[in-house]
Amino acid sequence: MIAVFLRRVRRVAALGCVLLVLATSVRAHAEPGYDLWLRYVAVEDADLRTAYRKSVSAIVVSQRSASGRVMATELQRGLEGLLGAQPRLAESVETPGTLVVGTPASSPLIADLGWAAQLARAGDEGYVIQSTTLNRHAATVIASEGEIGALYGVFHFLRLIQTRQPIAALDVVQRPRIERRLLNHWDNLDGSIERGYAGQSLWAWDELPDRVDPRAEDYARANASIGINGTVINSVNADPKSFTTPYLEKAAALADACRPYGLRVYLSANFAAPKILGRVPTADPLDPAVARWWREKATEIYRLIPDFGGFLVKANSEGQPGPQEYDRTHADGANVLADAVRPHGGIVMWRAFVYDEDVDPDRVKRAYLELVPLDGRFRDNVLVQVKNGPLDFQPREPFHPLFGAMPRTPLMAELQITQEYLGHSTHLVYLAPMWKEFFDADTYAAGPGSPVSRVIDGTLQDYRRTGIAGVANTGSDDNWTGHHFGQANWYAYGRLAWNPDLGAGEIAQEWIEMTWSHAPDVVATIRSIMLDSHEALVNYTMPLGLHHLIGGDHYAPMPENPDPRRADWSAIYYHRADASGIGFDRTSRGSGAVDQYRSPLREQWSDPSATPEKLLLWFHRLPWDHRLSSGRTLWDELVRHYAKGAEEARGLEARWAALRGRVDDERHEAVLEKLRRQVEDAARWRDKCLRYFQQFSKGALPEFRQGRATSPSMASWC
Repeated sequence: MIAVFLRRVRRVAALGCVLLVLATSVRAHAEPGYDLWLRYVAVEDADLRTAYRKSVSAIVVSQRSASGRVMATELQRGLEGLLGAQPRLAESVETPGTLVVGTPASSPLIADLGWAAQLARAGDEGYVIQSTTLNRHAATVIASEGEIGALYGVFHFLRLIQTRQPIAALDVVQRPRIERRLLNHWDNLDGSIERGYAGQSLWAWDELPDRVDPRAEDYARANASIGINGTVINSVNADPKSFTTPYLEKAAALADACRPYGLRVYLSANFAAPKILGRVPTADPLDPAVARWWREKATEIYRLIPDFGGFLVKANSEGQPGPQEYDRTHADGANVLADAVRPHGGIVMWRAFVYDEDVDPDRVKRAYLELVPLDGRFRDNVLVQVKNGPLDFQPREPFHPLFGAMPRTPLMAELQITQEYLGHSTHLVYLAPMWKEFFDADTYAAGPGSPVSRVIDGTLQDYRRTGIAGVANTGSDDNWTGHHFGQANWYAYGRLAWNPDLGAGEIAQEWIEMTWSHAPDVVATIRSIMLDSHEALVNYTMPLGLHHLIGGDHYAPMPENPDPRRADWSAIYYHRADASGIGFDRTSRGSGAVDQYRSPLREQWSDPSATPEKLLLWFHRLPWDHRLSSGRTLWDELVRHYAKGAEEARGLEARWAALRGRVDDERHEAVLEKLRRQVEDAARWRDKCLRYFQQFSKGALPEFRQGRATSPSMASWC
């Protein structure tokens, strides 16, 4: 049996190596970015390459499953590319430098190591990687209690070599901080993607279930490499047709492709599905016929997808149906679905993105007012999914006040990897610094030292279930994300979902070395571009706490936008600029939104002089001549930020242009073309916003030509 397994793996690995050689020859002329951070470029330093080869001369993979074949194939593929020599597959440890991978249940070698306590701490998805001695030979062991944990360990081990780390004396123990680490795809059944900027959907619905595009497996592999373990494959604005048997069979085919990589499939549910599909006259969550319909539908789904993760629901939001149509609560709505999936081990993720105009005049207060009174009334397999900020994925927001405010209801964070408000797939914006700002923010829910990250990972309020979701930026484009640097945000999301304490710079360094180069000066330049990019975008779009200065496409500047459909879809609702000043007063003198935060934040953010200037106009309406800490007036400071942001965009372009010849030409030119557009857009944002606001402020404004200020006092603006 073992020999048969090894022959199968060798055949797969041999084919993979042939394809790798062909792909490498093609990449000499074309580099589309398809390989993401799994390029496995050869180690150039001969001494280091020799040392690595000594540490990995043979591979023993004990798993006899589809996931086991994935581990063996990935190791052979990765090590062949990195070291130029393919380690042999072995059945036992016979030589020094053997790498052993598996679980105590599948490998007597691992079971005999006495690592039970370490493996128990790591759990089914965590892993131990240690240098040790087996059969009197130096060996490296990658072990886990679960085979997916062992697979994650394989990718960690390969990442060490990709980033040129020593592997001769390893002692690694890791486990994910958050249980469910998902991507949310806003993909429609017609192949389009809501807020998608990288082509069409990855799911070829018209070909499924008979044919699964090989790209689906490549997608699952990429997610496994960064520890993502779940994917919601359809849009939150769910088409009820997703729940018909033909489409469930299509979803099952995708689930089969993802399963060996530990990636579970979830579905967005349309709350009115029983009424639309089931010939039930209502979708009232307290109606027994509705509950029966959901139970029967769940049974059908789990028959097709035994490891189905559960439902994501957008209800009573932006026209989507929900329980409030029947005078029921969000808890009532979530619970009827939760009861249906509970016998199968499933969960419900109920989105907190609700902003009924009748609840409160200030949109950012509404979710808190609706959901906090329901704390403790949701079933224990319901997680409330909350966006990082209280508005809608703005370039900068304070953290959502719900975090820390619902101790009896697990809250999972929703981040947006696709750049809906941050330049789509045109602008280079590395999002990890923004996400770190969110994770590290202190909620004071249990006093000082209560960061959002500890709410999400469950340690602050003893959540039994934990989760995080990222709205995906992937599509059918060759480079997956529409922008080569969009890949960094997918990568960073996965790494932070695994461990929110990782640093933005640390993650950037890894990704650059795995994706672009190991040359120290190239790495330093790209790292600086990435780490500077988010603040640059904030400066040239919505500085000092301004927000929602856009129109319907959420791309171009439109501070004048009145949006007749709803006031809170407009720009003027938020900036409120007139001759007397600018900003949204959310103190007790205004909407009182600041009172949804705990002390001392509510006191600090009620005082303009104590509020961080990066959030100033989020919480305060101030006169144009208000003096900031710099001594400049609010108007002059606003001009300075917009001018600085446009200059920073030019700096990103210049730094990247200087790398010509240091990275491959195809990707260099593709990124440079995007950066040129970004520079133009930054100037457009600066000019339009400042000219619009100047009509109210009547303040001085320098002349800008070809993107630069030309007045003698230019330095004072930039």
